[in-house]
Amino acid sequence: MHELYLAESIINIISNYAEHNGFKKVNIVFLSCGRLSCIESKTLQFAFDVQAKGTAAEGAVLEFQILPAMIHCFSCEKDLEVEIHTGVCPSCGGHEVVLTAGTEELKILELDVD
Repeated sequence: MHELYLAESIINIISNYAEHNGFKKVNIVFLSCGRLSCIESKTLQFAFDVQAKGTAAEGAVLEFQILPAMIHCFSCEKDLEVEIHTGVCPSCGGHEVVLTAGTEELKILELDVD
């Protein structure tokens, strides 16, 4: 359950920003991650809620921008969005594919603060 570690990291980053920028409360944390990054948003929100008690992040909502998974097929020369990476091109059935997006790490994009 790596979401516990991720939640702790997000809270530490928020605490550092709060200290340096003088805000007291975070309302929304805007995040991005790749579709194939194996991050469960509900689990992360739960872990975040538990660990944020008593911090500037207490009660904050996590909003996710999920970046699509993309492959490039060398057989048909197409870039395609996929839900899962099977190693097979959904367009031509070719096996010469490479994953080009969708594994992006979790990033904090923006904080809505008071």
